[in-house]
Amino acid sequence: MTRVRFDTTDVDVGERESVLDALLRAGADVPYSCRSGVCQSCCLRAVEGTPPSAAQVGLPPTLVALGHFLACVAHPQDDLVCARPGALAGAVDATIRERESIAADVVRVRISPNIPFVVKPGQYVNLARTDGLVRSYSVANLADEDGYVELHVRVLEHGAMSRWIANDAVPGTPVSLRGPAGSCVYVPGSPHEPLLLAGSGTGLAPLLGIARDALRHAHRGPIHVMHGGRTEAALYGADALAQLARAHANVAVTRCVLEGPGSDDIVQGRLDHVIAARHADLSGWRVYLCGHPDLVRTLQQDAFLAGASLDAIHADAFLTRADAPVPTG
Repeated sequence: MTRVRFDTTDVDVGERESVLDALLRAGADVPYSCRSGVCQSCCLRAVEGTPPSAAQVGLPPTLVALGHFLACVAHPQDDLVCARPGALAGAVDATIRERESIAADVVRVRISPNIPFVVKPGQYVNLARTDGLVRSYSVANLADEDGYVELHVRVLEHGAMSRWIANDAVPGTPVSLRGPAGSCVYVPGSPHEPLLLAGSGTGLAPLLGIARDALRHAHRGPIHVMHGGRTEAALYGADALAQLARAHANVAVTRCVLEGPGSDDIVQGRLDHVIAARHADLSGWRVYLCGHPDLVRTLQQDAFLAGASLDAIHADAFLTRADAPVPTG
């Protein structure tokens, strides 16, 4: 007999029971509808343990890789700790390891968790100060290999967290990490498929992580990283991108600016226009998009119209407090 934990519910799963049946029997609040693996409304995520592969049939590969499964057809062989899709796991204590300014308004911060912390490049985590202030940032590195989590933080004029990181978060400062979440990740398989990784601002952080993850899994298809900004000052990471391109013949890099003249290595023009000019046909491509929500929405639509299938378009829109809508009433 296996045991499943979900929220505050901890229940044994009977020999003929599904995870959904057991949780409902125990009074858990789990969404469901068809109870036959079709509607996918009972989808959960395994935080600990391995869900049965039969309960993952029909789910997108990214969700399968992140441990999602259909509770109504899941008959597990192992104990499971489950969460709702998108829910962040419990907090892990950590400390600031390094902090470095890598652009006029971008700080790279590296954080060492006190216990093993599993996160895929391209996912995001919640970073919390000891006073409870929390912000979300995407992961830029191979945390499992490096032993730390790397975040790229855009420093906002009135940003409580970003200015604290830039000015006060010295090495040794205690913080906590909660997560991870997000499905904008590389899934091994189909190593010859071309990849388009495009974004603006600190959207470069998850794109770098995704590119590094693809390369360590011996992805052999073209990997085109395209980074845009309003001006050249908004672009960063040139050395990291150039190093990837030098080390891997299948990596190409395009940097573009909306304002100002172009140069030998920077194209003048809107990122979406530059992508359209260089990649008019995205049939068979995997597409990863990160950055400002308006740009991400535009690029999602453009990628679909250029032939990329919906399940091959992965997006992570960055929403700062300054971008959030103002409550009314």
